[in-house]
Amino acid sequence: MKKTPRPKNLGALFEYYADAKTPTWHLDRPYDIAPEGGRTYTVAALARLVAEMSGRLHAAGLRRGDHLAIIKENHHDVVLLAAAAARIGALPAMISSSNAPDVHAKIMERFQPKVLVASGSVLGAAAAQGVRLTGPGCQVLAVDGDPSLAEGGISLASLAGADIPAMDLRPDHEPMICTHTSGTTGVPKLVVHSPNTLLGVLTKLETMPLPGLSIRPDDVFASCIAFVHGRAITWTFAQLARPPKKVVILGGNEPDLVAEMLSEHRPTVLEACPNIFQRWEHLTETHRPAFSRVRFFVNTFDAIHPPTVRAFMDASDQRRPVWGQVWGQSETGPVAMAVYSRNQIRKNEGALDPVTNVVGRPIPFITQVKIVDPDTRKRVPAGEAGVVLVKTKGRCLTYLGEDDRAQEKDWDGWWNTGDLGVKSRTGALRLQDREVDLIPGTSSIALESILLERVRKATEVIVLGDPEGGRPVPVLSLSEGELSETQWQEATRGLPELAPPHVIAWEDFPRTGTWKVRRFDLRRQVLDSQATFGTGRWT
Repeated sequence: MKKTPRPKNLGALFEYYADAKTPTWHLDRPYDIAPEGGRTYTVAALARLVAEMSGRLHAAGLRRGDHLAIIKENHHDVVLLAAAAARIGALPAMISSSNAPDVHAKIMERFQPKVLVASGSVLGAAAAQGVRLTGPGCQVLAVDGDPSLAEGGISLASLAGADIPAMDLRPDHEPMICTHTSGTTGVPKLVVHSPNTLLGVLTKLETMPLPGLSIRPDDVFASCIAFVHGRAITWTFAQLARPPKKVVILGGNEPDLVAEMLSEHRPTVLEACPNIFQRWEHLTETHRPAFSRVRFFVNTFDAIHPPTVRAFMDASDQRRPVWGQVWGQSETGPVAMAVYSRNQIRKNEGALDPVTNVVGRPIPFITQVKIVDPDTRKRVPAGEAGVVLVKTKGRCLTYLGEDDRAQEKDWDGWWNTGDLGVKSRTGALRLQDREVDLIPGTSSIALESILLERVRKATEVIVLGDPEGGRPVPVLSLSEGELSETQWQEATRGLPELAPPHVIAWEDFPRTGTWKVRRFDLRRQVLDSQATFGTGRWT
């Protein structure tokens, strides 16, 4: 039994649990930062890799108080690099490689890193567009590819064997990590969290014994999330503090690779982003046994649609599988959680009020939620729509370099989420839209759920409000074939009048690091306009 208190700082987490026997960590590909390390790790091996990476970063010039930027393809090693930086008192920022080079440059200008760790694809894209990512005082470390794509760049591998510095953690109230917002409406904001705000609040929640939901010692937990998101840190903590037997890391989301991994390591708990579950939906038919042992499905980051939930729940052979949906933001951490049973999802089939739009109730002792009129800021009655405000112990410290924007969202101690929602008399929260994406008289989230339900071969549906054209514009991708006029008329029966559908490939939807659709970019792509009904004041 540990005699010292469990650390809240990511930089100390792996070393604290280094002697743990479980879980074993199974990767869909070797870590990009350690290609020779294979695809299986113990906790002790992860702790050694974190310490060794802190030596490389220190050799590159990173010191206490400095900033480390990490921009690479999605994988859990982003968290390991962040831990290595936090271990020596530096402030890491985990940044999605899905951003365009000019967006990366704007984020770097705000962040001012001393060291940048980047993949060859990121450096190559910037070089091809003539974009300089960093200033002359920043050392660039290439994870792979040609380091000379960045001026003065060297390879991360060239620093192998560097002396490992002593641990030098910053206090728990000071900045520990920067993640960023999704960037669906522009350049992502850098969200600053301390150990207290990110892990201090959630340690109890992640390890709380909840019947049917808590991790068990014999579980196999598979995760396909955006590892640049704060959820990746809290999730990593949970695997160490309440360990399952196995952890399965899915850095990629390609269906064939996922089917192979989940067939080899059949999970009992599966977590992914909503859009990834949608992309995998056909696997519940082609590779049903891969999901047969799952007793608990989890989705984070965004609302999920009932047809997707139903497909996965029906693929499970467990007697009472459950689905947990967690709603929150990078700035607040988790705010509300809903749990759905298989029967509840089955009974909701075809309904005009999708049950998954109810994202649950505030998490006891951690969050409070109220709905207010956006103009008067006064609380609205139960059942009426308004802007969702949150009060939480897990609220971020600020937006790095944009304190004024963070202050604008502080409404007398409540955080303005920029989401529109309705709170029931029993306290359940139903989401309608982002304020910037609102469609007068209806909800894009509800319309998308209904259309996904009715157009069975749809793999993605986004409905855009169009102030210039009047009618909402649906944009769809299909798994096969075409959508006939008759099929569309049947799918839209009883719905508000919609414009003719735009059908594009799944790959043509512009996406964020958490695979959300960049609606502003989609507007420009489909409508040649970025006009919205909403103001966008709180995005």
